[in-house]
Amino acid sequence: MKYTASSNPLEKTTSGCLVLGFFEKRTLATSAKKLDQALDGLLSDILARNRCSGKPGETLLLNYIPSGSAERILLVGMGRKGKVSARDYSKAVESATKNIRSSGASDSVFALAEIAVTDRSTTWKARQIVEISEDTSYRYTATKSDQPNAGHLSEIQLFVDKKSRVSDLKSGIRQGLAIANGMRLCKDLANLPGNLCTPTYLAEQAVELAEQFPTVSTRILDEEEMEQLGMGSLLSVSMGSRQPAKLIVMEYNKGPKNQQPCVLVGKGLTFDAGGISIKPAAAMDEMKYDMCGGASVFGVMSAVAELELPLNVVGIVPSSENLPDGSANKPGDIVTSMAGKTIEILNTDAEGRLILCDALTYAERYKPELVIDIATLTGACIIALGHQPSGLMGNDDTLCHELEEAGEMAGDKVWRLPIWDEYQDQLKSNFADIANIGGRPAGTITAACFLSRFTEKFRWAHLDIAGTAWRSGKAKGATGRPVPLLAQFLINRLEN
Repeated sequence: MKYTASSNPLEKTTSGCLVLGFFEKRTLATSAKKLDQALDGLLSDILARNRCSGKPGETLLLNYIPSGSAERILLVGMGRKGKVSARDYSKAVESATKNIRSSGASDSVFALAEIAVTDRSTTWKARQIVEISEDTSYRYTATKSDQPNAGHLSEIQLFVDKKSRVSDLKSGIRQGLAIANGMRLCKDLANLPGNLCTPTYLAEQAVELAEQFPTVSTRILDEEEMEQLGMGSLLSVSMGSRQPAKLIVMEYNKGPKNQQPCVLVGKGLTFDAGGISIKPAAAMDEMKYDMCGGASVFGVMSAVAELELPLNVVGIVPSSENLPDGSANKPGDIVTSMAGKTIEILNTDAEGRLILCDALTYAERYKPELVIDIATLTGACIIALGHQPSGLMGNDDTLCHELEEAGEMAGDKVWRLPIWDEYQDQLKSNFADIANIGGRPAGTITAACFLSRFTEKFRWAHLDIAGTAWRSGKAKGATGRPVPLLAQFLINRLEN
């Protein structure tokens, strides 16, 4: 998709579909009013005879325009004038992009950046149009012989009424495209089946990412190297698989040489059958998504490199399969982590924390400013929070607050849960330093408590994305979250 920015008068702009906003009580936005006058009141007359009231996301498509240069006009409800929220705006943009794709238009002009949105800039509004348009047009094609049609729309022009604001639109387009491209990479990796997207395949994609962006360097640690480092916890998970585990390390260094890096650690379980503690058969195919945390790290590294952010960022993806086999972990086994802590494995299906803990210990060598791990870690998070926010836990209030703010800005929200010391008692073991599960109560929290034992040397936050990384049912597929959240978090660090 091609995106451009313009302040040329709308009445002189040729367009397959012109997108205009209107508010509740059928009040036209500024550009819509001007065009309405040029069309002798056509828009206001049609609105007056239609049931659309201006609620966010309502649309009215005019397929025939008697005069002017637009083939179609799409009127989009924005909500209450002067009180349009970020959610209202995003809902309106999503509705507009879906309607344009079904209209048959090959190009479109969006005049929605002029709409005042509470606490949001022109750059943000432009970015939302790009991100949402790219998201709604995404189609998985890698393993399909019949390529799905995403529509004929190939160009979107973003309009503002002042030439001085065109640069803000261009900035938003650039950010939006980089984040959307990162989300697409995340989705593509996550949607691939487990027989194709193996730990070795993920490692190869990391090498390709470094070839695409010279600012990214990649290192792949094999099982022998991990054994030398003492990663007994990570390696224990792959013992039941014929696919060798990989530790994928991607480094992006565009910040000052003395700047401590932000380290992102993403769970890369390319398929999780649960091991000996095998999962139920129903919906087990969705366990190919157990590497969405790792896929999101790929997406963020891509976005950061495309934007050329002046930061130092390290992405670490421990990758493995978790399958039942004569060599697999057994309940009651005890393994030794890279940190030297012994772990009693009470449930082999609680494997994500076993690979993450060694990756977190590995992150210490970078003397990081902060570490954020991202994982589809617990089904308990879906029970607690549903599919709207990702779960957030951490050992640093400032870092967690920054992630909350970034989530609000990006529309990729999080909700913080406590990891009080009282929960740590659930992880006591009679036979090892720590058990890998703490029972059914507060399962999301005790999983984070487990990880916290390996993060005492740095500022750390944990994102449980089990409820937000993919959709089930008819719309089954990866969402690309939390790439927008993490990209916004890193962009914010440059502005603060």
